[in-house]
Amino acid sequence: MDDQPTAQHMPNPHPSASANHLLEVLRFFLHLGLTAFGGPAAHIAIMQNELVKRRKWLSEQQFLDLIGITNLIPGPNSTEMAIHIGLLRAGWAGFWVGGIAFVLPAFLIVLGLAWAYVEYGTLPQVSWLLYGIKPVVIAILLQALWQLGRKALKDRWLAAVGLGVLAGYFLGVNEIALLFGGGAAYWLIKNLRRAQSLGGFALLPSLAHLPTAAVTAFSYGTLFWSFFKIGSVMYGSGYVLLAFLQSEFVTRLGWLTQPQLLDAVAIGQFTPGPFFTTATFIGYVLGGVKGAVLATLGLFLPSFIFVALSNRVFRRLQKYPAVRVILDGVNAAALGLMAAVAWQLGAASLVDWVTVAVLLVSGLLLLRYKINSTWLILGGALVGLLSSFF
Repeated sequence: MDDQPTAQHMPNPHPSASANHLLEVLRFFLHLGLTAFGGPAAHIAIMQNELVKRRKWLSEQQFLDLIGITNLIPGPNSTEMAIHIGLLRAGWAGFWVGGIAFVLPAFLIVLGLAWAYVEYGTLPQVSWLLYGIKPVVIAILLQALWQLGRKALKDRWLAAVGLGVLAGYFLGVNEIALLFGGGAAYWLIKNLRRAQSLGGFALLPSLAHLPTAAVTAFSYGTLFWSFFKIGSVMYGSGYVLLAFLQSEFVTRLGWLTQPQLLDAVAIGQFTPGPFFTTATFIGYVLGGVKGAVLATLGLFLPSFIFVALSNRVFRRLQKYPAVRVILDGVNAAALGLMAAVAWQLGAASLVDWVTVAVLLVSGLLLLRYKINSTWLILGGALVGLLSSFF
């Protein structure tokens, strides 16, 4: 990480400046949580565009390091990025404000949708919204990949790691194995003489489905603990979260049906903010507002714990050259995974000339005119709304 001091390293002589930083964190992440569609990769791309390029809250290298750290710990990456950035910008108060502000809008939106679902048994149809927004998200992702890639891919071997992870993703290799493998591979490349003494790398155990059990009586304590367990061990994408939810709430506890689980996942897909607010929907369906609060708290609380621990540990370890090398490899691997997500989104979203035009215009406005990404997302939503009438 850059040697320049950050907000948490040196005391601020002006309390009003610190308060202003905290207010900036609150405003930005509330706004992001209310408008950010497209999943963690898109959220991180928006943060990079707004906080690194436009507002200069942190450097490209600091941002890349945060991506690497969040990819190495369990939990939702974009939420953990918000927590980390809040900490860097406004200290420990920003640590809490950044994460909560990012999650809160999605929590409230999903809570309202869950109420409508329980009352009327259906979900609102908002496919037109995503039709116009997804091409904008792809443009933001591509811009972030270009800008971060120029900083992260410092040599041909890091570029090779990124391309290898991209290929491995489409070959079905586990995401966590790719991330740790990217860091390990680059360390081996940089330390060939010592590689022979390496005994090997232990991979995290894969998710296994629990055996089918009889329906367990509902309790708020079990609800909270189930989500806390998931938040404490879950790596990877929303599809991995789906596997955990299936195993815990459909198979083991018998609290949800398969259609209810799929509806919960759909809610997470077409609402802004972190996808993990799927927990809010499930909690409300099972236990009303109290259940929604406990489920959301259970799933996101581990992220705050892991960020606090990883921040302290990483700052102690970063003085060691080997850690810097491994993190460079993890950063390159994370960019490879972001590229894979961008490719998949593009394949699913660029379905006609309108969506291709939205992508091209958004890219031009981002690169040439530095337009705020929020306005582009709103413009994409407007295009989708207009398209629904034709």
